[in-house]
Amino acid sequence: MDVPVTLVDLLRHGEPQGGQRFRGTLDDPLSAAGWTQLEAATGDGVWDCIVTSPLRRCREFAQALAHRKGLAAEVEADFREISFGRWEGLTTAQVRAEYGVALTRFWQDPVAYPPPDGEPIADFCARVEGAWHRVVERARGQRVLLIGHGGTHAMLLRAVLGMPLSHSWRLRLGYAGMARLRFEHQPDGTVPALLRLDPGV
Repeated sequence: MDVPVTLVDLLRHGEPQGGQRFRGTLDDPLSAAGWTQLEAATGDGVWDCIVTSPLRRCREFAQALAHRKGLAAEVEADFREISFGRWEGLTTAQVRAEYGVALTRFWQDPVAYPPPDGEPIADFCARVEGAWHRVVERARGQRVLLIGHGGTHAMLLRAVLGMPLSHSWRLRLGYAGMARLRFEHQPDGTVPALLRLDPGV
């Protein structure tokens, strides 16, 4: 028996103005290069709906793409990036210089070693997964483009792969990187997921 299949393409935003840094909830727009990266990544892609983080580096491109394709861009507030607290706006070198081994510990285990005044990763996980379940349910049987952040997508991929929360940052999409998730909605209510790193296939 055929079952409904939902395809979700996770697309990370392109390069923001100001280059690489712990941006978190800072609302910087895309750079010109970032727009070009996303244009190349989306190409001739076909989707039934587009969902986006509210932050400008995701939302502005999502709205432009949706307009071209005759779709609406659904803004989901809970897909915003994690807050890095006192590290926001700083480069990796600046964080390392000011906070020393705290950065290494954070990458190894963000649960035990969160950024000072940052959002606890368990809270981040809860809000992202809550938004995720809402999207998958309402987009049942559709093709979805979800434009989000490195942290947001790492959290979703971690959940699909059954990895512990402490390993969240071991998964990372580069700027304008994409991965596809395939969900099969079974009659018993289960929704098994398959990850593909070759979304064009």
